[in-house]
Amino acid sequence: MSNTKNTQESQDSQESQGSPESRNSRNTSHTKDNQSAKSRPRPMEVLRQARGQLAELTGMEAESVSSFEQTEEGWALEVEVLELERVPDTMSLMASYQVELDADGQLTGYRRVRRYERGRSDARRPGGR
Repeated sequence: MSNTKNTQESQDSQESQGSPESRNSRNTSHTKDNQSAKSRPRPMEVLRQARGQLAELTGMEAESVSSFEQTEEGWALEVEVLELERVPDTMSLMASYQVELDADGQLTGYRRVRRYERGRSDARRPGGR
């Protein structure tokens, strides 16, 4: 019984003995994979782009990002925005915006999902802490 591993080295070794076409095909697929990985924006770049694009569209600066996840279509964020500044600051009117971006980090849609005073917390849910 032989204990062999099908590693990348053994595959490359086997392919190097094969035809030039198989080697070119392998190199092309590696290059495409590397290019797509390099062209995909990093999460921090996506966050910066989302905040900037939302501010440009709404005229309001994003204060924080409370939710961030990668989706099949791209990215989904929830961004907290100062909508109306009041004195004292705890009475300022805040809003949460749901923001959607494509895989390249370009904003494809947004909507306000709630408004609240800065000094107020969410209501407790039954059974919650």
